[in-house]
Amino acid sequence: MLARDIMTRDLVTVTPDAPIAMVAAIMAERGVSGLPVVASDGRLCGLVTESDLLRRVAATRDRAPGWLSGLFGDAGRLARDYARSHGTRARDVMTVHVTSIPPEAAVEDAAALLERLRVRRLPVVEDGKLLGLVSRADILKAVLEMSPPEPASADDRSIREELRRRLAAQPWADRNFLHVAVQGGAVKLSGFARNDDVARAMRVLAEGVPGVRTVELDLAPPPPFMLGVG
Repeated sequence: MLARDIMTRDLVTVTPDAPIAMVAAIMAERGVSGLPVVASDGRLCGLVTESDLLRRVAATRDRAPGWLSGLFGDAGRLARDYARSHGTRARDVMTVHVTSIPPEAAVEDAAALLERLRVRRLPVVEDGKLLGLVSRADILKAVLEMSPPEPASADDRSIREELRRRLAAQPWADRNFLHVAVQGGAVKLSGFARNDDVARAMRVLAEGVPGVRTVELDLAPPPPFMLGVG
């Protein structure tokens, strides 16, 4: 699944000259936390987000920098901060350096980027033109659509062998003191697990084996003499 398959195409956008008051009103009315700023030719110029507007409001409390700051400080940064805190148009406060993705980007890559950058949305851009937005909500919808199908049928012996093979491939699995029982696709794991994380991971692993219908855990912490035995 690609970004173009899940992106939101019906977008509300504003022009670079849009007044800040209008931008804030649209965001409040539509219940959105960000608006793309788009030129007349469809080119993405930036994004105005809640953070941009909050930064502008908070800046009114900031103390004006002294003349020494202008002399020895980063004049460019000070000038940008002033424009963003005093500007009245979208172009003045918008975030210009926006990370975007192409329409052919995989949904998994988009999700990883959203998580790494800690942002709520990614513009989908092609040849500089805004095509849509992929948001966290769009990713969640894609996850639902990508939910695994009903388990395929498999005999209990095949399930047990495949489960043991997958457990053997995991360094965290406490498999040497683990009993695997399978009956009618129902798996029961009995024995020891060093902690809840290992037990949960073994359940997830078992649920991913084709043919498994249910997984039951009967696991206890290992006694002291078994600690470190995998």
